[in-house]
Order: sequence, then C-alpha cells, then structure tokens
Amino acid sequence: MSTGPNHHDSLDRPMTITTPEDFTQRWRQPPNFPLDLRFDYLFLPAVDILDHLRRDEEVRFTILGEEDWQVRMDHTAAFRTAPIEEIVTWPFRLVHFNLSRFYGDLLEDFQEDVMIPGRTHLSARGFTWQRLAPILFLSTEGASSTYHNDNSHGLVWQVHGTKTFHSYLDPDRHLPADAAVIGETTAEDPPEHDRTDRQSITMRPGDQLWSHALTPHWVTTESALAMSVTLSHGGLCHRGRFSERELALRSYWDENPGEAWTHDLRHVRY
Repeated sequence: MSTGPNHHDSLDRPMTITTPEDFTQRWRQPPNFPLDLRFDYLFLPAVDILDHLRRDEEVRFTILGEEDWQVRMDHTAAFRTAPIEEIVTWPFRLVHFNLSRFYGDLLEDFQEDVMIPGRTHLSARGFTWQRLAPILFLSTEGASSTYHNDNSHGLVWQVHGTKTFHSYLDPDRHLPADAAVIGETTAEDPPEHDRTDRQSITMRPGDQLWSHALTPHWVTTESALAMSVTLSHGGLCHRGRFSERELALRSYWDENPGEAWTHDLRHVRY
C-alpha cells in the first residue's frame, strides 16, 4: 500500500489526503474527504463478481425502477438465475457484508494484499479498532442507495464504473449525532436541502473517500455498472480518542448497554 497524487481534484473537490500525518489530523471530524491509499490488488471483472455474488445466500439486493410492481417482483424472483447479460440491464443495488468467505476464491489474496497492509498501516500510527471488515456494493446506472448514516467509518474504494458520493459539508446542520445514533436518518431519498450545503464527490476507478461515522449520505450510480468496496472501521480510535460524532454513539451505549455492538454491521444501509 502506498500513497500518491490524485488526478481528479478540481476547484469544487476537497483536497485529497495523501500522507498519514494529514489523515491523522482530518479523520475525527467531517466533512468527508478523498484519500489516495494505493493497494496492490486487482479485482476480477465486476460482471464476474456480480454473477457469483447474486447466487449467494447472504447477498442482499433490491430491484429498482419505475416499472409496475409485478415487473419488479418478476425481476426479483429471476435475479439469481436469469442470464447475466439481462441482469446488468435492470436497475438494482446489491450489497454483501461477509466477504471473508470469498478470500480463497472470488477475492483470492484480498486478505494478504489489502486487509493486512491496511490494518498494519493504521496500527503503526497509533490507531485501534473493534472491527475492520470489507463490504462490497454493486449497482447499475441510475440506482441510488438509501439516505442513511453508518455507525462505522468507511474507506470507500471505487473499483469499477462511476458513482457520486453525496454528503453534507456540515452534517450537524442536517442531522445531529444524537439523532443519527437512534436511526432518524434512513429514508429512500434525502430530504430537501440547499445544494450549497452538499458535498458531492464523483468517484472513478481507483478513487477513495473517507466517510465519517454517523454522517448522513447517499450514493448515486453514474455508469452502466459500478462496483465499490468499503473498508468499514468499527470503533476506530487514535491514541485513546474517538471521532467527535462517535462520542455520541459511545454515550448512547453507556446508557443502553444491552444495545452496544448488537447492530454494528447491520446498521449499514444500502
């Protein structure tokens, strides 16, 4: 894993973080920011990964679009078995949370080439965490994620195609951390807001983004097929200090210990 220049910066795009020192300064507070951490890993073609994952019992997918209810139900029923050439023409979003099951085949060497260097990079700089796991997202053009927030920080890595990651420059104005903790965010679409409040970062293959825990966001797909992998960091801490918004989550769990850690991964929406 190495750092280097990013060629997608523009006047309305935040500066890309390329050094460990800059990351340590920026990671605790929004807004989100581009990163450039280069992993030495080559994925299989996105369509091949889709063809494999759509048949897996743990995959989650949603058929989207303006078609009538019956068409969506028919597509849902056929999603695992229809020809892959047909599937990629349907509007859908898909997520898989348990990628470690595929480290021996579909994601061969992912543990050695991505997860171990990533953990080593963080640990060497004083970071600790309770969980660090990859999540894979696939979607077709026009698809959008839900409007949501995650309990964990995410290193979003665009692998194939183009997506735009939308969030807010000042999330406290739109969703205070206390409200995010109890799940007041999730909806199919974002609420009405001033465009100038928004941070929209277009991500192409190789681009990376740091998404802060408990910040509302949504993601739109701009290419025929797009795939990204998020390295989800649960309970990330640097030399005893959590991020500002995660302190609200910690406070909530102190008051509700029966809920602590019971919805960590499951709170990730797609």
